[in-house]
Amino acid sequence: MKNFIEINPAVCHGRPIVAGTRITVAQILGALAGGDSIEDILEDYPSLTRQGILAALEFAGTAMRFEEAPYDLVPA
Repeated sequence: MKNFIEINPAVCHGRPIVAGTRITVAQILGALAGGDSIEDILEDYPSLTRQGILAALEFAGTAMRFEEAPYDLVPA
């Protein structure tokens, strides 16, 4: 993952991106959540690779591993 995801304050306001692109991890997650397949995303972003998409998923999964919820998950 370290070779595929980078965070640079000078690129996309420091959001995590697939290295060598301006495609954010959030864009990839949003496309997948919206029903796009990996093949759809690769077609839409020719500079992206399958490894880049999988690294974005790995990055997001790692980022979501926390000991305590950062906010109340149960509605009041």
